[in-house]
Amino acid sequence: MTPGVLPIRVAVLGAGTVGAEVAHQLLTRASDLEARVGAPLVLAGVAVRNIDAPRHPALPKALLTTDAESLVLGAHIVVELIGGVERARELVLLALESGADVVTGNKALLATHGAELFAAAERVGAQLNYEAAVGGAIPIIRPLRDSLAGDDVKRILGIVNGTTNFILDRMDEHDDSFEQALAEATRLGYAEADPTGDVSGADAAQKAAILAGLAFHTRVPLASVPVEGIQSVTPEQIRAGRETGHVVKLLAICERLTGPDGVEGVSARVHPALLPRRHPLASVRGANNAVFVEADSAGDLMFYGAGAGGPETASAVLGDLVSAARRHVIGGPGLAAPPSSNLPVLDPGVVSSRYQITLVVRDEPGVLAHLAGIVAERGVSIETAQQTRAAVGGTATLVIGTHRAPEAALSAVVTALSEAPEVAAVAGVLRIEGE
Repeated sequence: MTPGVLPIRVAVLGAGTVGAEVAHQLLTRASDLEARVGAPLVLAGVAVRNIDAPRHPALPKALLTTDAESLVLGAHIVVELIGGVERARELVLLALESGADVVTGNKALLATHGAELFAAAERVGAQLNYEAAVGGAIPIIRPLRDSLAGDDVKRILGIVNGTTNFILDRMDEHDDSFEQALAEATRLGYAEADPTGDVSGADAAQKAAILAGLAFHTRVPLASVPVEGIQSVTPEQIRAGRETGHVVKLLAICERLTGPDGVEGVSARVHPALLPRRHPLASVRGANNAVFVEADSAGDLMFYGAGAGGPETASAVLGDLVSAARRHVIGGPGLAAPPSSNLPVLDPGVVSSRYQITLVVRDEPGVLAHLAGIVAERGVSIETAQQTRAAVGGTATLVIGTHRAPEAALSAVVTALSEAPEVAAVAGVLRIEGE
């Protein structure tokens, strides 16, 4: 122990995959962490719901407790890794109001109650660090908060969910159906028993709200982030994209835009999209994550790595923990809440995009010309049209690529096409991004 330096007591809430790994590293790397901090980090305890549940073999049972409140009130730094929202909010607020710094990887908590928690931290001069909440091991929070603080971020494209990226990558590489790819992801441990939060896009939406708020210095409520999942992506769409030089990815997209009325605002959204295969994000394979940042002065930056996993996510948590602990040694203020520029969140209808629309149509002359007229009537023009193959029953599959247009106009086009007598079905709609 460093002479004359008081130990820093660390409470860990949760002993799941990440929590157990953080506790394990605090115990086994004590000397190394002390050298980096300048003071010993003492694991005060680990709060769990059931002390007798199976645990990491190197985690002593004597450190476990079900009394999370007492553990929090006796700590200098609290690491929240229990997940969920309401119980986590109670304990994080308790920690902050007691003056403790908090490290969390809880994206749902921050996306839902971030403004309240940052305000609580600012009142007492505490730190609230959350690098592990977006992208697992990928360092993206600090670069946006610190390294790019003097720049203007224009746009963020993120592959921020490893489960969905694995599924779409499998569909692209092996021509699996969504169900087949999900089954493989489950077998390999990339998908939870209930994968709804991942495949629906809800997990990515929470991360998009956090990234947009940080990048654009404004509050982006989770409810204002439109979400589409990947459940309806078909092998036919994957193949059609491949033929035009694209790959399908679930993207979290955050942009700073000027609306049609001249008002500057922000947009955050999540949906599957076609990316050109030359785009850096197109090469992100398997369960990996990546965040692509377009900044005014710095230009294009990409942050890539493992988006989940115990040791990987624990790395981000420990980085935040060392940062908070250093402040206890050298002094200084806590991290203030992200500054707010009060930019409005724009209506999704004003966002400009391109669509690839897959239709099942009657296989007869004049169909394309009539459908092109329907598209043009709504202020959108067709850029490409390809009949991919004849189908049974006198129908064909027609893939239409549009020029860029406002989302509202493109949505109206899809509705009108679905009602056209020549169209048997709208088989799929994908946006085209990253061009």
